[in-house]
Amino acid sequence: MRNAACASWVNLFRSHPFVFMTGDLGFQALEPLRQAMGERFINAGIAEQNMISVAAGMARHEMLVWVYSIAPFCYARPFEQIRNDLCQHDLPVKIVGNGGGYGYGAMGATHHALEDYGALLTLPNMLAYVPIFASDVDPIVRSMAQSPHPGYLRLGRCEMPTGYQPPAYAPWRRLLAGDGTPALTVGPLTGGLLRVCLTLPPRQRPEIWGLTELPVSACPPPEPFLELLRERKRLVVIEEHVTHGGIGHMLAHALMCLGMPMERFVHVHALGYPSHTYGSQAFHRQECGLDPDNLLKILHIG
Repeated sequence: MRNAACASWVNLFRSHPFVFMTGDLGFQALEPLRQAMGERFINAGIAEQNMISVAAGMARHEMLVWVYSIAPFCYARPFEQIRNDLCQHDLPVKIVGNGGGYGYGAMGATHHALEDYGALLTLPNMLAYVPIFASDVDPIVRSMAQSPHPGYLRLGRCEMPTGYQPPAYAPWRRLLAGDGTPALTVGPLTGGLLRVCLTLPPRQRPEIWGLTELPVSACPPPEPFLELLRERKRLVVIEEHVTHGGIGHMLAHALMCLGMPMERFVHVHALGYPSHTYGSQAFHRQECGLDPDNLLKILHIG
């Protein structure tokens, strides 16, 4: 997804010049953007708090600024600056975190982003975007560029199944029709679930929906999704994020406010480190029950 984002920024810069700041990261990936932007591409060094504050100052002078780093380095380390300098003043700085969830694998908790959008969405005016496929990145980048609010883009590795053609981008999308338990997924892990479900006959398939723009209060569920829940009265929410502040919490609150009766509501989410061991992203997903085989079992039970 990082390469797709780089291509989107290059195209965006041609029509809407902006400033791009990196926290000394993006080598062997962002060179086309650096070449296109010249002096507007700034390496802020390993100084993320300062990078956010400088970006805020530029935004006060009506510049569009994107800041980039490994996900926890750009939301956790400078959280105070994001809170005070960006969100309290509603400045349209765009934060890009690469390697959402367990994306950095064996590098461990310092490099994992398990509470990123949950933490950031506690702040006023913040919006978050979690692409499912690489093809989602360009429409999201363009939407973020037009938004007058601060935003957070969580990038991961595209896991779209071979031969699968996703529907046109929308914040809420039905990704796979089926007669089984509905599932709402967030982020690239959707690809693994789609891969196994595509092999099932329609009667056994879950109906899979994807959500890419947050919070739910700013991007409420569309009527076709609500009608599906009224009909089947059950839902499994799947995300590579801790339960607190996640989509499961947001959506449960939204459905309660709508008076939506649910017979079964299951939230499958990141559990941290159950075995106190670091490994690949696939290892951590399996420990948390976020692997396709376990998700399929949960969906059949639901």
